[in-house]
Amino acid sequence: MARSKVFKSGNSAAVRLPAAFAPPPGTLVEVREEHGRWIIEPVPETPKMIDLTGIYGCAPGLKPIPSEDRLFEERPSERLAREAALKA
Repeated sequence: MARSKVFKSGNSAAVRLPAAFAPPPGTLVEVREEHGRWIIEPVPETPKMIDLTGIYGCAPGLKPIPSEDRLFEERPSERLAREAALKA
């Protein structure tokens, strides 16, 4: 069993992992406490998807907005910037 001391790094507590346990530099890890133990696990590289299956049926009356109804007027600042770029 390898041992390491907790030390102060700035305003945080830090622990050095022995080389045998160290992940590659830059690895994103999750640290949590469970029943008095600290658990350090690498974060999966793929982003977690939000499961909406339980929410979808809660509003059956909602319908998608048709794309032709989603047209918005151009902002005056954007129109002026576009016109200035065309003049230049």
